Amino acid sequence: MALGSMGRPALLLLCLVLLIVVGGVSASRAGAGAAASSASPANESASMGKRAAAGAVASTGSSASPANESASMGKSAAEHQTVAAVVDDPELIAAEVHMVTQNSTARRNLGYLSCSTGNPIDDCWRCDPDWHENRKRLADCGIGFGRNALGGRDGEIYVVTDHGDDDPVNPRPGTLRYAVIQEEPLWIVFKRDMVITLSEELIMNSFKTIDGRGANVHIANGACITIQFVTNIIIHGLHIHDCKPTGNAMVRSSPSHYGWRTMADGDGVSIFGASHIWVDHNSLSNCADGLIDAIMGSTAITISNNYFTHHNEVMLLGHSDSYVKDKAMQVTIAYNHFGEGLIQRMPRCRHGYFHVVNNDYTHWEMYAIGGSADPTINSQANRYLAPTNAFAKEVTKRVDTDSSVWKSWNWRSEGDLLLNGAYFTPSGAGASASYAKASSLGAKSTSMIDSITVDAGALRCRKGVQC
Repeated sequence: MALGSMGRPALLLLCLVLLIVVGGVSASRAGAGAAASSASPANESASMGKRAAAGAVASTGSSASPANESASMGKSAAEHQTVAAVVDDPELIAAEVHMVTQNSTARRNLGYLSCSTGNPIDDCWRCDPDWHENRKRLADCGIGFGRNALGGRDGEIYVVTDHGDDDPVNPRPGTLRYAVIQEEPLWIVFKRDMVITLSEELIMNSFKTIDGRGANVHIANGACITIQFVTNIIIHGLHIHDCKPTGNAMVRSSPSHYGWRTMADGDGVSIFGASHIWVDHNSLSNCADGLIDAIMGSTAITISNNYFTHHNEVMLLGHSDSYVKDKAMQVTIAYNHFGEGLIQRMPRCRHGYFHVVNNDYTHWEMYAIGGSADPTINSQANRYLAPTNAFAKEVTKRVDTDSSVWKSWNWRSEGDLLLNGAYFTPSGAGASASYAKASSLGAKSTSMIDSITVDAGALRCRKGVQC
């Protein structure tokens, strides 16, 4: 019916209906806006817009809301961050890692810096004797897919003075748990050496750095670190070991929210639906499940300069073969030492793109790198030392998959040093005659592996001298 043909009563009725509908939509939008803004402190600057997702994730409501089932607003915000973090051409990031490594090794060979190791992350900050006064410089030294992880660079320095963790719902000021749940960015350091035995998972809020430099800090013999539906996290300089399954308990995840946690597996570092994560220079061993696991669509991750020892299933990257959101997962694994007492999963990958570069593999009992569900594995300039067991010489393992399926997967080895009978089975582009064209960079030498990885793990840094 044309508007002109409608009588006055009908027009008034139509206008009233439209006002109700539009008003209801506006009210619902206003309510959503109020809910989103209420998570942010009143004195936040405009720059906090970048951290809005972090605030939304943390403020999921009252204690009735399960902390491990974040409210839809927080989860959707984290998923938005994850989508934004995905790189369209991961080969470009792999090439960038190669370039910065080559530049650092060239400077070392030319003697530009007496303390240079050829490791571009370390050469970015370790030569500074005043590193303790310039701690946040570390945030500008990242490489690979997690290179943009800011951590707490734009916030205050928070000093942990208390090793206790008596109450995971109401943590005391001065404890590590109190620091990591705060809404604002924080660069978290430690006043002295300490062993922190966590009673429940340490659930981190966005834009946090845990920086163990200058102290001997162990997170051990209890729960460990959970990075869930948040963004921009840096974990540096910790000893993480003997992590235990915990849960079926209330745990606080932000100043405004705590909730029920079901049983956790006992990972050293658990990354769940998170993005822009950098795990650097930690020593990890002997946990109940994985040392580092990243699942449920996590992406933009760099795992670098860590020392892994005494563990079975070291690193899981990808939730399940059927969880296709992990196709967005992009992980750089660089300059790590996979050491004594390791068995398998260094890493074990699903779906995504995994750049494994300049690592030192000195021990495995079953295999080093495994995968299923068509992951891309780009192995470059690693040193693989096979075990004496004649049946465990192969670096690679396609898990529960027939060769007729995995032959098309893009697994490639370039410039790797294969020792003691080690061999890498390429497939897809890595096994084809056109591999040189498809590869992200030219073959490079492993001659610098010793100097690049010699200081893998938590460093012993003292104030006033180069670290």
